[in-house]
Amino acid sequence: MPSLFRRTDTLLYLLIVVLSALVLLPTLRWLANEWWSNDYYSHGVLVPLVSAYFAWRLLPRLERRPSNLGVLLLAAALVLYLIALFQRAYFVAALGMIALFAGIIWYLWGGLALKRLAFPLAFLIFMVPLPFIEGSSLPLSLITGQISTTLMQAVGMDLTVSGASVTLPNANLVVGAQCSGLRSIVALFTLVAVFAYIVHGPWYSKSILFLMAIPIAILGNIFRVSTLLWVADRWGVQAGFTYYHDYSGILFFLFAFLCLMLLARLLGCRQIRADLL
Repeated sequence: MPSLFRRTDTLLYLLIVVLSALVLLPTLRWLANEWWSNDYYSHGVLVPLVSAYFAWRLLPRLERRPSNLGVLLLAAALVLYLIALFQRAYFVAALGMIALFAGIIWYLWGGLALKRLAFPLAFLIFMVPLPFIEGSSLPLSLITGQISTTLMQAVGMDLTVSGASVTLPNANLVVGAQCSGLRSIVALFTLVAVFAYIVHGPWYSKSILFLMAIPIAILGNIFRVSTLLWVADRWGVQAGFTYYHDYSGILFFLFAFLCLMLLARLLGCRQIRADLL
């Protein structure tokens, strides 16, 4: 008899996976295309893999207590998903897809399982390209350029600024959207979310650590642009924008993450959770 129940459960899970794949296929194709073509979300392909790993580590420790309340969330999420899909609002459909997963877990495993798997589910949001991200890059780049040039002028560098144009003695430069550092901010924010989840520590320390990713990334990018202007002024545009520009992004990312690790130690988040290893 138990083997019959296990076989029935396996068939039920298989049916849910097949039906979900068919319903979600248009949104999954859109996500895959965005991960391939959208520079701000090239890390998106890794997000579901990380989320699946966390769920895989947590599920064996959960007691299965199915709840019919999950049907309510499942139905609401399905309606939201189908409306968004019909309107071609794919980012809303992707968020609805995550809610669908939550409804399935609630129905099949119960409320406690849903609570324990809240982070793996919420983490999936980082794989969804939000429409305002790319539009924020130009205003952020202008702010970054203005602060960076002001700092360089304060230390005695001879340069003038007019909007997005920066004039050095040996070159005229334009601070474009690529100087916003938004790609690094999005990627760093995603990485810090994982880091804050896997370390031990009080919830308020983790929240501070998570939120500090934004100012650290912005300040790090301002430093990067400032030093880029200094390199271009001292050794020429070729050295600044061909060599330093290409490799400084990696250094910036490592520097920002080291700052966050130091902050984590100061906040008491020092040990990795054993249940996720």
